[in-house]
Amino acid sequence: MTNTATYREIEGTFQGSPFHMVGDGFRVSNYFPGGNSFEQRISPFVLMDYGAPVEFPPGAEVKGIGAHPHRGFETVTIAYQGRIEHHDSAGNHGIIGPGDVQWMTAGSGVLHKEYQEKSFSEQGGVMQMIQLWVNLPQANKMTTPGYQELLSSAMGRVELPNEGGSVRIIAGEYNGVRGPASTYTPLNLFDIDFNQGGQASFTLPVSYNAGLLVLRGEVMINEHKQAAENDFVLFRNEPGGIRIEALTEDALVLVLSGEPINEPMVQRGPFVMNTDREITQAFHDFRTGAFGNPNF
Repeated sequence: MTNTATYREIEGTFQGSPFHMVGDGFRVSNYFPGGNSFEQRISPFVLMDYGAPVEFPPGAEVKGIGAHPHRGFETVTIAYQGRIEHHDSAGNHGIIGPGDVQWMTAGSGVLHKEYQEKSFSEQGGVMQMIQLWVNLPQANKMTTPGYQELLSSAMGRVELPNEGGSVRIIAGEYNGVRGPASTYTPLNLFDIDFNQGGQASFTLPVSYNAGLLVLRGEVMINEHKQAAENDFVLFRNEPGGIRIEALTEDALVLVLSGEPINEPMVQRGPFVMNTDREITQAFHDFRTGAFGNPNF
């Protein structure tokens, strides 16, 4: 692709909200829905919190977030640096490190807690991570809670031409290679680790919403738009491909895209449902213990 007319148009470049602490273990910037009002423009994704690299000092206490409820969607935690531990009221437990992903389906309701893995918290170090919320369609909102621990070794991988870097596929497909995540609706989630001058090109269905976050370095998108570290780029839904070229050594980009869930959505606190009544019911069920014992 050499003619800019063959590319998807860029709708805009956005920044996240000011960094803030979630619990005492994660320093994040919210890109949506709080930082930017994308609404259905980025469906099926509901929320993105990015924890840019930050050094945590050693401490005697484990840092993180205590037990809290979710219903109606999935949480996807991607670790780039540091180690993150997960427990939930459905009995799932996992520890992820650089390159690993935790994919939890809250479904009908679950309590979970996330925190820095004990030895990492004790020794201190750099933490870098992303958490995404992925909506579930109405038919699957009340599905049984589930958990996928996706280790780096299981990810799909594609090497870019001319030693330009590599694509790591978490979910969906890139260049015929699929990622290990099981999803309820069609979506793609992959990151591209570039060497300087490396190029990656791909085409998505016109119906798919699509965006990317620059995690490191600087890149040129569609031959005319430069994006720097911490920029989120949103694409219009129209025919055309997406081309990314690294302008700096060791650039890293996360690409997320998917078929929108064209249903009413109400997100309030830790719940994502279709109606206000369902949100009210979720709070009631949480208060009355339907999500399980918080002392897991």
